[in-house]
Amino acid sequence: MADAIHTILSDLEETREAREKLYVEFHQNPELSMEEEWTSQRIADVLDESGIEYHRVGKTGIVAIIANGDGPTVAMRGDIDALPVPEQSGKDYATAKEGVSHACGHDFHIMSVLTALQLFNNHKDQWHGTYIGVFQPGEETAQGAKDVVDNGIADVLPKLDVYLGQHVLASIPGSTVSSKPGPMFTAASSIRIKVFGKGSHGSMPELGVDPVVLASSIVLRLQTIVSREVAARDMAVVTVGSVQAGQKSNIIPDDATLLINTRAFDHEVEKHVHEAIERIVKAECEAARSPKEPEIEYYDVYPLTNNAEEPYDKVRVAFDSYFGEDSIDITPQSASEDFSYIPDAVDAPYMYWGLGGFADQENAPGNHNPGFAPDLQPTLDRGAEAAVVAASAWLVGE
Repeated sequence: MADAIHTILSDLEETREAREKLYVEFHQNPELSMEEEWTSQRIADVLDESGIEYHRVGKTGIVAIIANGDGPTVAMRGDIDALPVPEQSGKDYATAKEGVSHACGHDFHIMSVLTALQLFNNHKDQWHGTYIGVFQPGEETAQGAKDVVDNGIADVLPKLDVYLGQHVLASIPGSTVSSKPGPMFTAASSIRIKVFGKGSHGSMPELGVDPVVLASSIVLRLQTIVSREVAARDMAVVTVGSVQAGQKSNIIPDDATLLINTRAFDHEVEKHVHEAIERIVKAECEAARSPKEPEIEYYDVYPLTNNAEEPYDKVRVAFDSYFGEDSIDITPQSASEDFSYIPDAVDAPYMYWGLGGFADQENAPGNHNPGFAPDLQPTLDRGAEAAVVAASAWLVGE
C-alpha cells in the first residue's frame, strides 16, 4: 500500500511549478458564495485538459468522476467560494479584487481535490474503484451544499463508501494533518429577530413602547442561557452580533432588529438554546407591552460535523503511516461547516480533518481575517498528499 501511495504522489515534484501557478490564479480571482462562475469554469477547463469526466450540478457545482474498475467509491469535497473580506496578506500574489478574498483557504481546497483527481487519473494501475471530486459552491453562506442536493447531486453520485473533506486552519501547526472521531465542528445558526415598539418623541417616552430598551433587555437576558441553562459539561455559544434601531437621538423608533449566532456540539443542546432564545424574546416583548409578536427567522444554518468512527479509524491509520509525527489529534473546533449536508443526503459515512497552513502558527492570522493567506508551501503539497492518502485507505489494496 505504501509503495502505491508513493507512486501516485510521485508527480508532485515535477508538477509543483504548474500547480503553484494555478493556485495563484484561483487566489487572485476570488468569487463570493453562489457567484463562482469563473472559478467553476476554470475547474472545468483543468478537468477537460486532464481528460476527466465531470457533471455540472446547480449553477456552479461540479462533480468529477474517475471510474477505475470494481472497488470502493470515494468522494472528496473541495469548497470553492471566497469571502467579502479585503485581502491584507502582503503576499506578492495577493488579489487585486476589491473587498473579496480567499480569506478562508478555499483556494487550497480546490487545488487539493483537483490535484488528487489528476494524480489518481495518471496512475490508474495503482488503485481500483471510483474516485470522485465534489467542487461545492456557497459554503460560507450555508447555501452551497443544500443547493447541489436540491439540484440532484444524488442522481450523479454512485453509492459512496465514504465522503471526505479537509480545511486549512490557522489553529493547528503548519504542515500537520489533524483529526478526531466524533464531533469536530459545531452546529450553528444565525437568527434574525425583529421586535416591535411604538414610536414616540424622545421627550415623551410614556406615550410609546421603546424597542431599544426592549432589545437591550433581551441582549442581557440571553446571556443567562449558557451560564444558567446549559450544563457545565456541555458547550454552547450565544452571540448577539448586531443590534439596530432608530436613527435619531430624540425619536423612539417603531422597531429593533437583533442578529444572533448560536453554536453547539450536540443537537439537543442546540434545540434547548433555540427554544430558550424564543422563550426569552417573547417574554420580554410581553413584559414591554410590545404591540406585535416578534418576527424570528433562522438563516445560515450549519449542521454538526460529526466524524464516524470507522472512516476515522481508516484515515487515521493511513495518516499516521504516511505523515508520522505530522499526523496529530485536533480538539473540537467552534467553527461550522455545511460539509455534512451532502453525505447525509446520500446516506454516506464521512471523515473531515484539519490541515495546518502556517509555519509561524503563533503569529498566524485566523480564518476570515484580512491577513489570512496560508504559506504556499508546504501547504499546497500537503493538502494534495492528505487527499490522496485518505482516499487510498479504500482505493489501494493491502
